[in-house]
Amino acid sequence: MKTAIHRIPALILYNQKFEMLRYFTAGESHGEALIAFLSGVPAGLKIDQPFLDRELWRRQQGYGRGGRMKIETDTAHILSGVRHGITIGSPISLQIANRDWKNWQESLPVADGDPAKHKRVASPRPGHADLAGALKYNFPEARYILERASARESAARVAIGAIAKLFLRELGIEVLSHVVTTGSATVTDQVSWEKIRALQNQQEVLLNCADPETEQRMKEEVDKVLRTGDSLGGVFEVVAHGVPPGLGTYAQWDERLDAQLAAAVMSLQAVKAVEIGSGVAAAFSPGSQVHDEIGYTAKDSFTAFSRTHNNAGGIEGGISNGEEIRVRGYLKPISTLRRPLQSVDFASREPVKAAYERSDVCVVPAAGVAAEAMVALTLARCALEKFGGDSMTETLRNFQGYCQQLKTF
Repeated sequence: MKTAIHRIPALILYNQKFEMLRYFTAGESHGEALIAFLSGVPAGLKIDQPFLDRELWRRQQGYGRGGRMKIETDTAHILSGVRHGITIGSPISLQIANRDWKNWQESLPVADGDPAKHKRVASPRPGHADLAGALKYNFPEARYILERASARESAARVAIGAIAKLFLRELGIEVLSHVVTTGSATVTDQVSWEKIRALQNQQEVLLNCADPETEQRMKEEVDKVLRTGDSLGGVFEVVAHGVPPGLGTYAQWDERLDAQLAAAVMSLQAVKAVEIGSGVAAAFSPGSQVHDEIGYTAKDSFTAFSRTHNNAGGIEGGISNGEEIRVRGYLKPISTLRRPLQSVDFASREPVKAAYERSDVCVVPAAGVAAEAMVALTLARCALEKFGGDSMTETLRNFQGYCQQLKTF
């Protein structure tokens, strides 16, 4: 009896870690390639290769991007889990080649190589992982820290996020983003889904802002920091349209949908705060101006229940409520400055200027695309946990049955 009792906690912990959709990435900024793995996608999902590559293209766009974007033309090379253009139920793995690798093969070889050709990062950059990572892993300088901590890794997430988007499309769910703030230029009104969707037709992306006048002011903000050798942050908003009520739960702290989305978006490089709906303004407002009043009117939606506003951002009590899910990410300025901040030399401990690596000036539009991927992966996982299915036929049958249940509630 004693042995059985002692086994219970281990069993609970094991079950708690299991997820229907699992993913992780590998690779370094200047390594040969980025690799991504995605396990749990039902069999029978049609994979649109041009769509995956378009998503990677979107991540590379935006006014204020650096020289690396002129080198790389990212494409997703699928290695496993897809045959004849459809998923087959086995883990999906894909590769994104780093074209810049040819310039780094001698500096960052897998084998021993020539130590004299190693490109040290001699002084840590404030705001980057350089110093904290060197202390953690006991490296004498920050090159290996930079290589993995770099936002280049997010390209792998965008690729598998595109697959999650294709899955969500089958359920009628779409995920897109737009830029709300860059520097002091801000869109003050909530932007409609129709305007956000229209942005996706652009052949050239500046700041991915739905208001042309504000976008011009954002461009001027970027130009200003370009002249001064500084960098710029901002705010993007990810909107998930067509999400049914019922994803996520209040039953456990780590199963709440808002908690999962916050963690997913916060995991992106340079994101320092996440907001669901009007969460920040709500903290300074009375409840009568915050909570979305409920009505009951027939409409073409999941249910006849309606809301006057969407201050909750589509989530109440950790559960999607049928309104658009709106998540904002607050992005700090890029840590690498052309006019470097004060730092300390790793070897001598003497004061010096921080190291400079080729970098961007503003990445808010690109960060929004990466956040779309993280939101899509989170929603896809929650949808699979609710509807299940080893094949798309089974998943869609379960989903349609649930939609019918909502209609007759």
